[in-house]
Formats: sequence, structure tokens, C-alpha cells
Amino acid sequence: QVHLVESGGGLVQAGGSLRLSCAASGILLKINTMGWYRQAPGKQRELVAIITRGGSTNYADSVKGRFTISRDNAKNTVYLQMNSLKLEDTAVYYCHCNALTIGPGGAMDYWGKGTLVTVSS
Repeated sequence: QVHLVESGGGLVQAGGSLRLSCAASGILLKINTMGWYRQAPGKQRELVAIITRGGSTNYADSVKGRFTISRDNAKNTVYLQMNSLKLEDTAVYYCHCNALTIGPGGAMDYWGKGTLVTVSS
């Protein structure tokens, strides 16, 4: 079993910054990709950014140039630095990872419970 715990959400004014963190714990053999998704009220969950174990990244067009994803493999932690926040960035942000554990079934997807980011005008 893998547990993902997010932190760093909150209320921020438009144009401001926040940094999200997500730490993975459990009997982990290897974490492949880690990433952030978000779900705004009334909308489907969407990809924000992902990062491979080797550091390759991919971003949603809506956040390119404003958000930066990074990870610390030694700490099993992924970060999302969010700058120049806009009202439309308001959402619950979910941490995701694809990880291999000692259990059966090979690498599996795991999700955090989410952290709320609210951007105000």
C-alpha cells in the first residue's frame, strides 16, 4: 500500500505563488512517474504536470511558464511551484504516482486525497 500526503494548498491572491508538496510512503520498491492533477468545481479532473523518475517533465498548456514540477527521489516527494496564479487555477490538486511495491500486480497508480487551492481577486 502506498500513501500520498499533499500539503501547501490554501488561499492566495491572483498573481501570487504557492508551493505544493506530496510525500509518498509505504513499502516502495520504485516510483516511476509522479504528478499533479486538479479538479475545479463542475469540471473533470485534468493533468497539471508530470515528471518521470529521470526528471523529464510535461505540463498542461494552461500552466506552462507559470508552474514548475520537481521531485526528490531520495525523499519520495514531488513538488509543484505555482507562480502567477490565476482565478482559473482554483481547484483541488491531487498528487499521483505510479509505483512498484512488494505486493502483487506490478506497478500501480496511487492518488492523494487532494489539497484545495483557492485563488482570489
